[in-house]
Amino acid sequence: MSSVYPRQATPPLNTAASVDLPEVENYVSHALKTTKPLPPVRWDNLISELNWIGVFVITLPPVVSIVGAYHTRLRWETALFSVFYYFFTGLGVTAGYHRLWAHRSYNAGRFLQYFLAIAGAGAVQGPIKWWSRGHRAHHRYTDTELDPYNAQEGFWYSHMGWMLVKPRRKPALPAPLLLTMSFVVPTLIAWLGWGDARGGYVYAGFVRLCFVQHSTFCVNSLAHWLGASPFDDKHTPRDHLVTALCTLGEGYHNFHHQFPMDYRNAIKWYQYDPTKWFIWVCQKLGLATHLKVFPDNEVRKGQLTMQLKRLRETQESLAWPSDSNDLPVISWDSYIEQCAQRPLILISGFIHDVASFIDEHPGGAHWIVKYIGKDATTAFFGGVYDHSNAAHNLLAMKRVGVLHGGIRLAVDDKAVPPAQRLKIARYAELSSSNASSTAYSDHDEGEGLLG
Repeated sequence: MSSVYPRQATPPLNTAASVDLPEVENYVSHALKTTKPLPPVRWDNLISELNWIGVFVITLPPVVSIVGAYHTRLRWETALFSVFYYFFTGLGVTAGYHRLWAHRSYNAGRFLQYFLAIAGAGAVQGPIKWWSRGHRAHHRYTDTELDPYNAQEGFWYSHMGWMLVKPRRKPALPAPLLLTMSFVVPTLIAWLGWGDARGGYVYAGFVRLCFVQHSTFCVNSLAHWLGASPFDDKHTPRDHLVTALCTLGEGYHNFHHQFPMDYRNAIKWYQYDPTKWFIWVCQKLGLATHLKVFPDNEVRKGQLTMQLKRLRETQESLAWPSDSNDLPVISWDSYIEQCAQRPLILISGFIHDVASFIDEHPGGAHWIVKYIGKDATTAFFGGVYDHSNAAHNLLAMKRVGVLHGGIRLAVDDKAVPPAQRLKIARYAELSSSNASSTAYSDHDEGEGLLG
């Protein structure tokens, strides 16, 4: 029977141990070859391989939420408090577990550290050290079998399936603080505040917990599935407003994976990132310092790289004129001779077959016929009409030959149509390009029929 969730052991992120790692060309490949994988989870061993803590944490809140909400009236005070408590516990994860402890993107004072640790406990995310270790492994081994939340295994596996099977190490959950912040505190606040202990327990406790848990899970799933890759497309992380709305600003995930030490996820002022705003306010209040920001110059390089890549894809989907080196070199006498069989016009050293354009010429067919067998360079470049870039590009598509000794292709801009003057070229193409052209050589007596 096929496996339910294939799993691979993930080596611990231990700084001291990493010093002794072997020098290998690709550590992921080396680890997969030398590390014995955990047995795959199949239907016949599913019960024994389940992570019952994860199963309990994931399944109990929605069950209690549905049953409790059905039997409990939602008061407006409790509704507002539940939303507030969602943001409070959610920021404990995004600003605390994630950006402070996992990525060290800023420094926090003792008060802010305790505040975020207590808030994060209410999100039932496990110990800070365990959470940070797993998240660092996710960044180090993104989209590989060593990634704890490997998006290549599917949306639901990365969302929460990885929590349902046994991890390499059993998490030591700080149960007393977890239970207190998840259920006791919201119940007491709702009871003492407006006499709705039951509503606080159900809505601010369990219902809120469902939302904050799946908000965090979306960073591992939705953020690797929905959106664009404006900084790099090597791996699956993506940027999208919807994901940001679901995760308190963690939805600009493509940026985050490229620049994980940056305290921001969203770099534009209008992008939704309440976690960034919270950290910034803490800095202004003196609770946080040393907010790390990746150099803007390098961020813009990443954006430019992807923009050029998209332009290159568009460029390769278009038809372009024949390379001058692939066109036959024709003498003047041969050019005049062949004009008797078909309408050929010489412009900028290139011979053009204009048969398909005579009747479509905006200025009338007589202007085309007038220059057949002649050099119309001056007329085309302003002598009669200063043609548009579109006209230059269209003309280049009609090239069928090069006049022998007609033009210095490497130095005359007239030989390059506007659409090709900023053409995207890979480094290998630039390094191997040849500035000279056989069309200019006065010693080349070669001649061929026009294509």
